[in-house]
Amino acid sequence: MKHPSLPTLLSFNGGYVDTLGFLSLSGLFTAHVTGNFVTLGATMAHGLDGAWSKLLALPMFCAIVFLSRLACLMLQGRNRSPIRPMLVVKLMLLTAVAAMAFIYGPFNGDNSTITLVVALAMVSAMAIQNGLHKAHLAKAPPSTLMTGTTTQIMLDLADILASPKSDEIAAARARVKKMGAAVITFAVGCGAGAAGFMLAPVVAFSLPAILALIALFASSATAES
Repeated sequence: MKHPSLPTLLSFNGGYVDTLGFLSLSGLFTAHVTGNFVTLGATMAHGLDGAWSKLLALPMFCAIVFLSRLACLMLQGRNRSPIRPMLVVKLMLLTAVAAMAFIYGPFNGDNSTITLVVALAMVSAMAIQNGLHKAHLAKAPPSTLMTGTTTQIMLDLADILASPKSDEIAAARARVKKMGAAVITFAVGCGAGAAGFMLAPVVAFSLPAILALIALFASSATAES
């Protein structure tokens, strides 16, 4: 039986966590953090809860990406791959989120301290995933932000239709296949996150930690690119 690759698990988890966070935490994007500028404006305009988490999401995301990059460089300086250690830190964060969900959940997206801690822990986990993917899984399509991937798919489909050069068509087809799989996996993760929120809003927070654990043993053939 062929197990899912690391990029596939990351794409599914990216969609799942972003959707679950959005639905549970008053419209917070845990991975697509720049989108929180929009939801913060909506929160202020409508007087909704969750303003602090949206305000702090981007600086927290930036700080974690910066610090995790320094840790990766330190590990590489010691001739160690940073992929597994960073995945372990991500697993610890998502496990903590799952534990808080069982103790304090379900979350209502209010301005309580525990909700803020959960939100920033999820943002931190996705920051580690984003930074790790960008630096060490460069051959794989992004696992969280699908706008650029979808744009490239459309460009490649247009090239396939218009280009008379067979070598360029082959390269474009290969990209479409790889990127299309990433988009579909992310979309399935989004659907699963929505289903989890509707059917089991507390237990749903356990799946990201389980997937993060599985990712430690997944194939990472595209790593260190």
